[in-house]
Amino acid sequence: MIIVSNLSLSFSGTTLFSNTNLKFTPDNCYGIIGANGAGKSTFLKILSGELESSTGEVIIPDNIRMSVLNQDHYAFDEFTILDTIIKGNPRLYEVMLQKEEVYAKEDFSDADGMLAAELECEFAELNGWEAESEASRLLKGMGIDAEALLTPMSQLDGKKKVKVLLAQALFGSPDIIFLDEPTNDLDIASIEWLENFLLEFPGTVIVVSHDRHFLNTVCTHIVDIDYSKIQIYVGNYDFWYESSQLIQKMKREQNKKSEEMAKELQSFIARFSANKSKARQATSRKKLLEKLTFEDMPESSRKYPFVGFQMAREPGKEILTVEGISKTINGEQVLKDVSFRVNKGDKIAFVGENETANTTLFQILMGKIEPDSGSFKWGVSTFQSYFPKDSTTFFADCELSILKWLEQYSKDITETYLRGFLGRMLFSGDDVLKPVCVLSGGEKVRCMLSRMMMFGANTLVMDQPTNHLDLESITAVNNGLMDFKGVLLFSSHDHEFIQTIANRIIELKDEGCMDRVSTFDEYLEFIKPSA
Repeated sequence: MIIVSNLSLSFSGTTLFSNTNLKFTPDNCYGIIGANGAGKSTFLKILSGELESSTGEVIIPDNIRMSVLNQDHYAFDEFTILDTIIKGNPRLYEVMLQKEEVYAKEDFSDADGMLAAELECEFAELNGWEAESEASRLLKGMGIDAEALLTPMSQLDGKKKVKVLLAQALFGSPDIIFLDEPTNDLDIASIEWLENFLLEFPGTVIVVSHDRHFLNTVCTHIVDIDYSKIQIYVGNYDFWYESSQLIQKMKREQNKKSEEMAKELQSFIARFSANKSKARQATSRKKLLEKLTFEDMPESSRKYPFVGFQMAREPGKEILTVEGISKTINGEQVLKDVSFRVNKGDKIAFVGENETANTTLFQILMGKIEPDSGSFKWGVSTFQSYFPKDSTTFFADCELSILKWLEQYSKDITETYLRGFLGRMLFSGDDVLKPVCVLSGGEKVRCMLSRMMMFGANTLVMDQPTNHLDLESITAVNNGLMDFKGVLLFSSHDHEFIQTIANRIIELKDEGCMDRVSTFDEYLEFIKPSA
């Protein structure tokens, strides 16, 4: 159990949060959410003891073992994978070293024998004899062969290091696990394995994540940082989001009778009472949800961008035909004999282990690079707009303000017109005068979306459009593309994004592609190995 008492934190005169009193209990998973800069990762570090708060305290019993997902990918380069994972339980690793040191002595004394016996007992109590097999199971879950256990960490690429560090955080049955963006750089299979691990984990999990599907699957509670306060709400992210929208709607309709509000609230809660989570949690969470009142629901100050793509004209029947496209980059073949036909109404998610393949295909289709072989043809009625994975070249002129930057792409250069598009993306007042060189990754994405929205395209090609965005912006883009009436070709890491938008999945493989008209979940079920 973690008890947070009268906690506050201030930086340079700015208060991130204050008067925070919370309790985190075992058998629950808490997802921390909040706008960019609200202090999500900072709060996690305070809970884990990495940072000091301005006031108050975090109380964790002395016999409780905590585990933290390490963010330094180079911290363990001098160790093997096995040692790195076992270091997730520092005391076990220390005992192992002490044992080796004692047994290595040439003049082994009676005192050494007694110490060795004590160490052996503690080693057994810490499940040391199962340490290697547990490390192997965790590695396998992360998609890494157990034969790699003795490989030095320095030989791994960034993605594999992330997986090993995650295995380290999960190792040795800790009581509390702190995870900051654990799904970053994980493949689909590894994320699903992690979800299942956390669903069965009996301790306390506290996680920061932008992955809505992950938060919806594993979280029993949402920890919301808003109005400089931190509140805990029962339910997963979707419940928090939709209930906050419901509260805003109810506040706009203050003349509603209390009986009508109570009926609407209970109807809403009933839909979420059976959301997927720990089976043993389902009954207790349902009871908690059913006891909720209007006052228990989240009132949010979040501002959501408005994303909406209006077509200047409807596309015809002929959209896009791709025949036998192949491409080799730096000696590596990333596309081989890719063929497919895009139909009116298609919203196609391009997936696959090699992200470079998606990006390369989109660059070819948008005329940025040439294929080595094969061809493609856009329908004459199509008008495409492109969101590249790397937008660096669009912001090369650092001296331009956001307003002047957008003016480059607009037929109507009146300030009122341009401010209208930027306002939808939450750039208001003097914000539009900021030079583009100081923009964050998320702000640049919002600029690119503003640019795309003014074109009236009926076919959108979008390569990882949710990268760098906060949950609010991801939700806005998600909703905007769900409502879009045209054709969409896109790639994304976001499970929820793909599932709610795509009606067709194309997996780019080493040879050609696999094409299925289905939702993302149906596709995942189709490719899952049979038992």
